[in-house]
Amino acid sequence: MVKTLQMQIKKPKIFGWLVNLYTKEDTGEINHELPFAALLFTLLAASGVTIYESWKKLCSIDLLPTSKKEAREIVRQVEVLGYDPLTVMYKRAEKTKSKNYREFLLGYVSTVRSGGNVVNYLKSKLRSIFEVQSAAAIRSIERLSTLVEAYAVMLIVTLCSYILFIVFATTSVFEPMKMSGTPGMDPTIICFLIFFVTPLISIVFMIIAHAERKSNLIGVKQPYYAAILPLIIVSSAIAAIAYLPPLQFLKSAQTFPLVVTICLLAISIPPTIVYMKIAKANYEAETSMPNFLRDVTEARKIGLSPEKSIIHATKRTGYGKFSETLNLIRSQMEWGVSLRKIFVNIKHKIQTWPVLVNFLILVETIKIGGGSAAALEILTDYSEKQKDIEANKKSLLRPYVILAFVWSVLIALTTTMVAMTVYALTQISLPGSAAMPLEAMQNQINLFSTGIILQCWLSGFFVGKVNEGTFAAGFKYSAMLVITAYVSLVLSQNFLGGMYGVIPS
Repeated sequence: MVKTLQMQIKKPKIFGWLVNLYTKEDTGEINHELPFAALLFTLLAASGVTIYESWKKLCSIDLLPTSKKEAREIVRQVEVLGYDPLTVMYKRAEKTKSKNYREFLLGYVSTVRSGGNVVNYLKSKLRSIFEVQSAAAIRSIERLSTLVEAYAVMLIVTLCSYILFIVFATTSVFEPMKMSGTPGMDPTIICFLIFFVTPLISIVFMIIAHAERKSNLIGVKQPYYAAILPLIIVSSAIAAIAYLPPLQFLKSAQTFPLVVTICLLAISIPPTIVYMKIAKANYEAETSMPNFLRDVTEARKIGLSPEKSIIHATKRTGYGKFSETLNLIRSQMEWGVSLRKIFVNIKHKIQTWPVLVNFLILVETIKIGGGSAAALEILTDYSEKQKDIEANKKSLLRPYVILAFVWSVLIALTTTMVAMTVYALTQISLPGSAAMPLEAMQNQINLFSTGIILQCWLSGFFVGKVNEGTFAAGFKYSAMLVITAYVSLVLSQNFLGGMYGVIPS
């Protein structure tokens, strides 16, 4: 009876925690989509479309899934339950956990009931929403900087652990501790910490970064597909090196770090090539879209029709890879293809979310509201503001890429320096120390060099997620960090080896 009562008490708490987690995620998504949903409402209102028709239009927009779900609920209550749209919006405002969304709904209801100008309210609210979004982007960067600093601290702790392991493994200073029953540094424990615990910590940081940093790219799977075949080949090669006697020489202390470097590069380079092509096309689309909208707006102001304004804007040069998409748009419009069909075709070439949303809003504004110059001016202004926000975010996050290379060089140099210094000291007759064989020192450097290269490879995915918002970008940074780490290890071993009279063979 008591156990049953305890279960009944705990169940609501667990259920409540799950509800809160879902609500938090849903709130974040609706805040992310709200500027674009508000922009669509503003443009349609400026073109004479009612708010209820705007909600019905939002029901068919897949690029705003959370707003689409909300719109379907509002339309359902109006058409099935018979409520008027303002009452439904007021009720939804009371239920939502998003403060920004609640204020948007309540402000609209209040403006309509008081007889105010709806378009002016939406313009004012839209300006406020983008200002809040800009401030939220700055706060997000601050949180990411804290996360990167925490990751740097973790790497410093890892470096200190490496140094401690080297001292334990290469000297007999701690023999009295072993004699007293204190466990020593078993090589199995060292391998477990280097190749399991440290990568696991990096993966935890990646999960946190994934929750904090969202990418503008949607549906980017090609780089991951490109990594499958190299991964299979590398796995087969590693298995062959481990079990085939003729390939055992590749496991030597001088060769194995190079083998690991080549294997990781083989995995990273094909996806890097695929991703860089996608990123280049989409980045140029992001930077060029506001200019394209500005050209459409100015052409509309001089009296051209919306369709002719778009054709006129597509003839401008200087858009880079985005010109290919604009040429496709122009050719299809000249052949009489509808704007909605053109948008479907564009989705196969462009994968950046802001560009797709802006073009979708442009299409809906033209098809429903006629694409007035005033409505297009609103779209252009806020597209330019969105571009400024993204550019500011990228410029503030760019220094963390440099920090990643500093990590790689520092860990490689420090670990090698400590290993060789300890080796040199053990060659001197000191109390409590025994001379360390050269082969043992090389094996230690081999073990830690392999761990450092693997750690730098994983760090690349963390940096890619923080800097560009997607793990697909991590292949590029991983390849560069692996090369940096290996070159640092080779240079430090040769330089310090010559200094201590130990030249790696």
